[in-house]
Amino acid sequence: MKKKIKYDDLPPGDEPIGELEIIEDFLPPPEKLVFKQDRQKVTISLSRSSVQFFKKHAAKHKVKYQNMIRNLLDEYVARHNK
Repeated sequence: MKKKIKYDDLPPGDEPIGELEIIEDFLPPPEKLVFKQDRQKVTISLSRSSVQFFKKHAAKHKVKYQNMIRNLLDEYVARHNK
């Protein structure tokens, strides 16, 4: 059975890394990561239970509940717009 290497036991620079390969930067620049959508503000009255549902799940996932509702509506439109 091989002995497990504990990297904190080795002196700095002695870690077994193996062959390295330099790869081309494939990540997009930050400005291409900003997804701006054409939005229109609306006023809507929702049931208290619906709002509580979204607030509960939004807090659990650390997101805004309005974004969850917006994403739900966008998904609905995308599926029925085919």
